[in-house]
This record gives sequence, C-alpha cells and structure tokens, in this order.
Amino acid sequence: MNQTPNMQARQTSRLSRLVNIGVPYFWLGLFFLLPFVIVLQISLSEPALAQPPYRLLWEWVEEGLLQIQINLQNFMLIWEDDIYLYAFLNSLWVALVCTLICLLLGYPMAYAIATARERHRIPLLMLIILPFWTSFLIRVYAWIGILNTNGLLNHFLLWLGVIDTPLQILHTQTAVYIGVVYSYLPFMILPLYANLTRLDPTLLEAAADLGCRPLRAFMRVTLPLSMPGIVAGSMLVFIPVVGEFVIPDLLGSPGSLMVGKLMWTEFFSNKDWPLASALAIVLLGLLVIPFVLMQRLQQNLDEGRT
Repeated sequence: MNQTPNMQARQTSRLSRLVNIGVPYFWLGLFFLLPFVIVLQISLSEPALAQPPYRLLWEWVEEGLLQIQINLQNFMLIWEDDIYLYAFLNSLWVALVCTLICLLLGYPMAYAIATARERHRIPLLMLIILPFWTSFLIRVYAWIGILNTNGLLNHFLLWLGVIDTPLQILHTQTAVYIGVVYSYLPFMILPLYANLTRLDPTLLEAAADLGCRPLRAFMRVTLPLSMPGIVAGSMLVFIPVVGEFVIPDLLGSPGSLMVGKLMWTEFFSNKDWPLASALAIVLLGLLVIPFVLMQRLQQNLDEGRT
C-alpha cells in the first residue's frame, strides 16, 4: 500500500522529533547517568585490600542465592567528621566569594568590549582568550613566582615604597582567591559579552529620549536584560570552583582545605575509593541546588520578558 505524502511527512516529522529528543537523552545517559551509577555503587560499598580497592555490592553466596550488602558508613562519616564539613563549607564559601569577585571585575570588562568599536572587539576578546592557549597548570605555577615572598609582586611593592617588608601572600587564602579569580574570570566575561552584544541599542536611545540619565538607564534597562549572561557566567564559575583542586593545593595553606583536595587524598593516598565516591556524590548533590535555583531564575526572567 502506497503511503500518501501527508503520511510520509508525519512519519518524517515523528522520526525527527524522536532523534532530537533521543540523542540528548542518550548522551546524558552515557556520559552522566552511567558514571553516576558507577560512582554511587562504589560509595555504597566497603573498602578492601584488592584491585579495585572495594567490595562489590552483591555476591552469590550459594547456588541461586544473591546477597546484597549496602554500606552507609561512608556517608555517615562525612557528617560526623568535622574535617569533611569544613572542607565542604570552605569550598562553597570560596566559590561564592570568587564568583562575586569575577562578576564585579568581569561585568565592566564585558561591557567595555561589547560597547567598543567593531574593529576593536576581536583584539580585546583575544586578550581574554589568549591565556587559554597556555597550560592551566603552568599558569597556576606562574603565580607562585609572583606571590612568593621574594616574588615579583613583593619586589614591585617594595620598589614603590608601599611596604617595608615582604608580605606573606603565597600559601594563604588570599592566594587561593587570586588564583581562582585569574583562572575563571574569562568564564564570566565571555557569556556576559555574548549577552550584551545582543542587546538592542535603541532601548537605551528611547530611555535617553524619555529623560533617563545614563546610570539610571543602565540600572533599569541594561542590567535587567543582561541577567541571563550573569546567571550563565555565575554557573560557569561557581560549579567548577567548588571542586577545584590544583589552585588550593599549589597556592593555598593547609587551612584552605577544599573538597577537591580531600577526594584526591582519599582516592590516591588512602586508596579509600568508597569514601571518595561518597564525597563526590555529596558534592554533586550540593551543586544541584544552585544549578536548579539558577535555572529557575533564568526561567522566570524568560517568562518576564515574554
């Protein structure tokens, strides 16, 4: 039986919708759900002197009898031991402070690039992107030479006469803030720039015609319309900084302990994969909360504009 053109069009449309929906879900299932399930089952197991260093959740004890053992001690230890709570709280605090600093520094820079002349935008963007061409580890190592007691920053301040003795900046919480802000500032600037370049300049002209001063026009027009860029940039900075390991390890002090360092220690030093996996699961749960809140804020902003 020959199909009519309408039936063929409906089948093609149905197949297209299936592909458009199925491919993203397949991608998420393969690269997010499956690794999450693997880490979750490791977090519920017991450590063992074996390879891999944990016991399976299930085993056949007799013919036809499957025994399942779930260990919740790893999650209980996280809430009972103060060092883990301190690492999580410190990670969230460092991520929040660095996100705010990146926003305060990145918004004026993104606004300046977006409002610059067309021929100047590409060179200015290149200045933001160029550090990505160098290894992340090398860029963090460079800050050791800058922030050290006999480093470039102290020599410069001594030359200016601002200080009499070198400052102890390296291996402090301040050094962690400096390293994180430097490394993640482009992740705040680029989404803001992409958002600001799409704003309609006639809106500011209309506000000026109605007697609105530039600062008030910025607060009432530009800033609200740039909220999607602020939300996107904040997510790109906050989420990876919470699990940051390299910068606190190289620039911070033992007091600047973050959860990324704890996971590395449990995985590679203590060989306690179940506890490290439990830390990863708890960290993921903590990151889902701000992600959902920011998504809800983004949805409310989109609904407000429509």
